[in-house]
Amino acid sequence: MAGLEVTVLLGIAILVGTALAPRLRIATPLVLVVIGLLLGFVPALRDIQLPPETVLLLFLPVMLFWESLTTSLRAVRRSLRYIVPMSTLLVVASAFAVAWIATLFGVPFHTALLLGAAVAPPDATAVAALGRLLPERMFMKLKAESLTNDGTALVLYAIALSLALGENVTGWSITGMIAVSYLGGAAAGIAVAALAYVLLRRAHHALVINTTLLLVPFVAFLLAEIIGASGVLAVVFAGLIVAWSHARITTATSRRQALSAWPFGVYLLNGALFVLIGLEVQYVVHDVPARQLGILVVITIATWIALIVVRYLFQLLFAPFSRPSGAPRFGHHRGRVVNTFAGFRGAVSLAIALSVPASVAGIGEPGELTGRDIVVFVTGGVILLSLLVQGPLLPAIVRWARLPADESAADEYELAQRTITGAAVAALDDLAAEHGISNEVRDRARRETYEYLELANARAYARQSRADAASIAELETMLGAPDTSGDAAGAVAGANPVALTAAPAVAASPAAPLEMIATSDGIDLTQRSPITRFEEATRLRLAVLDRKRAVLQRLRREGTIDDLVVRRIEGHLDIDELRLRGLDQADGA
Repeated sequence: MAGLEVTVLLGIAILVGTALAPRLRIATPLVLVVIGLLLGFVPALRDIQLPPETVLLLFLPVMLFWESLTTSLRAVRRSLRYIVPMSTLLVVASAFAVAWIATLFGVPFHTALLLGAAVAPPDATAVAALGRLLPERMFMKLKAESLTNDGTALVLYAIALSLALGENVTGWSITGMIAVSYLGGAAAGIAVAALAYVLLRRAHHALVINTTLLLVPFVAFLLAEIIGASGVLAVVFAGLIVAWSHARITTATSRRQALSAWPFGVYLLNGALFVLIGLEVQYVVHDVPARQLGILVVITIATWIALIVVRYLFQLLFAPFSRPSGAPRFGHHRGRVVNTFAGFRGAVSLAIALSVPASVAGIGEPGELTGRDIVVFVTGGVILLSLLVQGPLLPAIVRWARLPADESAADEYELAQRTITGAAVAALDDLAAEHGISNEVRDRARRETYEYLELANARAYARQSRADAASIAELETMLGAPDTSGDAAGAVAGANPVALTAAPAVAASPAAPLEMIATSDGIDLTQRSPITRFEEATRLRLAVLDRKRAVLQRLRREGTIDDLVVRRIEGHLDIDELRLRGLDQADGA
């Protein structure tokens, strides 16, 4: 099929999957994979091939860069003792476990190791798409692990491929591969991110900023490939650095523009990839001799089970070393079960499998079933089992695990809102004097800021009261005590009458008719112009926003609040700035 026809077909498949998923109450990626499998029954569509370079050069840079931008850097730093062994030692252990199992079925060791390298790393995009219902801390750890483990898998793949092609592999050559892959990838990502920082420091046009940021993942991947390093790690490092300096190299307009474009673009690429995975599996199944299907299905199921078992056992053995002091244990073995089933396979595994040369030795008669056929079939099957079995099971497993609620993000959000608002109140006099603001405008801004601060305090108190009431009700239920939830609710309602009675009063009031109130016969033209007061209020509010941003970034640098909380509040501040400046005047956009 022609490229345009394939594009239209993928677009229609994504549209159908997006529309069906909410009705079926199934995650959209799972629906898209099934659609790809169904399309594969059409012979003309089954011939659609997914070149490995398409995944590596088009899909992965964009998707990994976005996942890096939306990853909590504080969570990464705090979870390094978990991330490092899970993204290195676990990948190696999983690859060799799979290789050992495959050799039991007659697969040559070199081919079996290629298979192990392909299926060992969980995929960042699959984890991001299907792991949202996990507690925030666990989700971020899984996401960070899946962003960094691809480098280990690609090194293993290079070693296994050298062995399969009869090349000489020594301890020094393996050390060199690891050093070049990791250090070279990190250096390439850091260099490209530093160049982007220099270029964007003086840029103010939203389109220029976002076009530059779009080029960053592709340039980082290309530079790493040129020096023989890991392009995946280069993209991840570049994304993490850009995320840290994001506030200094972007503007309110560019951030709002990117927040609209990037998630949509990544969603389309991700959806197309899931459909293509289904098509690729169908192609491989029909291309394999019928009498060999049985052994390949058995290898696939055994490989999938081995990956689950190894992941659980690895967490069990390394739990004392990987958990930071004071960190919650997420229910001991229940948390490990959830973490195990949340390790989905996806794009990177498929790209590695499709990169295996057809000349690699397989099983059976010469030329009947090549090593590439085995690796692609089993990898595709493991991806399907991962998505279509682990994906639907994960919500039930999370409910069974009864993981403790993670309220840290809500607490930090409320803390940040109160802190930056309080700082704005304290700085109003200085800001008014600096920008030549009249006392009238300054006092009105102070009243509005105090009202917002009181609202933030009331919301925090009400949420804490509801949480306390829920905890009390749960304890009483466990102890078999009579239900006093009404009293608890009454206590909550009486705890802060301002916060809890204001909303019903507004809701109960009838809709007021529109009135023209713009005319007056008593306007004193000798007084200060309303336009002047409006301009002063706008200048003061913009100065207050700048002060809030400065305090927000200080809280981030101190580690008081998380990066994702910063981005959420920063988004609200950006909307306020655009409303004050006007879209036609902001950043020259």
